[in-house]
Amino acid sequence: MSAITELPRGSCALGGANNVVSSIYRVIPIFHSGPGCPMQTSAGEYYQAGLRGPAAAAAVSIPLSNMLEREVVFGGIDRLRGTVDGALEIYDADAFFILTGCTSGIIGDDVALLANEYRSQGSPVYALETPGFLGDNYRGYEIALDGLLEQVIEPAPRQNNLVNLLGIVPYHDPFWEGTFEEYTRILEKLGLEVNTFFHREQDIDVLRTSSAAALNIVFSPWLLQPFSRRFEERFGTPTLRWWGVPIGASDTSTFLRAVGEALSLDKDLVEKVIYEEEYYVYRYLETTIGALSWKRYAVIGNTQSVTAISRFLANDCSLTPVLVIITDPIFRDEDKEVIRAAVSDLDFAEPPEIHYLSDLFEIESLLRAHPEISLIVGSSAERSIANELGAQILPAVFPIQDRLVINRSYFGYRGSLTFIEDLFDDL
Repeated sequence: MSAITELPRGSCALGGANNVVSSIYRVIPIFHSGPGCPMQTSAGEYYQAGLRGPAAAAAVSIPLSNMLEREVVFGGIDRLRGTVDGALEIYDADAFFILTGCTSGIIGDDVALLANEYRSQGSPVYALETPGFLGDNYRGYEIALDGLLEQVIEPAPRQNNLVNLLGIVPYHDPFWEGTFEEYTRILEKLGLEVNTFFHREQDIDVLRTSSAAALNIVFSPWLLQPFSRRFEERFGTPTLRWWGVPIGASDTSTFLRAVGEALSLDKDLVEKVIYEEEYYVYRYLETTIGALSWKRYAVIGNTQSVTAISRFLANDCSLTPVLVIITDPIFRDEDKEVIRAAVSDLDFAEPPEIHYLSDLFEIESLLRAHPEISLIVGSSAERSIANELGAQILPAVFPIQDRLVINRSYFGYRGSLTFIEDLFDDL
């Protein structure tokens, strides 16, 4: 290898796909991989995401074919068949997804053929090719949704008040469940039904009929672009793509107006909801504004969170931005331009420096070059450098290893108040 990354922020494609599958209600993953993959992907994702994991199958409880040398030489399909038979017997589930590890990917076991065999016999077994060497957990998230589009989602009659929320990766965003709850609450006030796929016990049938949605909302400038195009080609569902998950009254209200326009909602209703939500937030915010306005900050982490957090701190809380460090693998110039515009379009503050770094050593070196920073909003990984610099640290993005996150959220209207409360906790 030409380089080593200190503290990679996520796992492999298998881990990302498992995040998706294990988060769907009454769906069980089956690993066709070596013996270490269930534990390592679980440790690399779930337990760095606010210390929570799936209730049904995680780590050593994931059904596993346990591929060893014999399977590498002679193939592992027979061993996998025994694993699938056992999972069907033991687990009361609505669907099972075979996820492949690197060993299976290298030797080329035909897991799709095996899954088709089970489905022809009436057993809901599907297969996803997810060897870790295909990429990181974001790639696994995209592979999983592509597989759902190809194997599960079916044509359904259009439902003009139904939307699909996408772009928030379960577990890799430690606040994913709370954020889905908040945005479901907000959008339901507009008279919409919301598919999140990963909370409120939404099951495989919700996925199957998600083609009925009038709009796909993707909270990311770069994730799921091919998926969005194929979804629209197949089912005619357009996509509203946002630069991140909005935080606070200003950006959340702008987002709601965009949703209203995309769906031709009643403008009076949209403005009524915005007024109610802004009033709720501002009557609390006006009692605290200024208490932190002297802070100069750096925000470090994934695109969806970092852009929103930086804008909120500058526009709604009057803090001064210094650095924004994106740790995602952003390669396309057009995606970087969307991020630059979102981070730089501030009401009063000068735009911060924007960097794309994933190596902890490089991130810490950059922070040391800015001793004026007094607040770091990042992950648990930045706690050490924050202590060294005497800066306040708030772990708000993956990985979070030193706090429990259940259904907390920093996003939307009400999540922004929680965010401000947590900023005060470690002054």
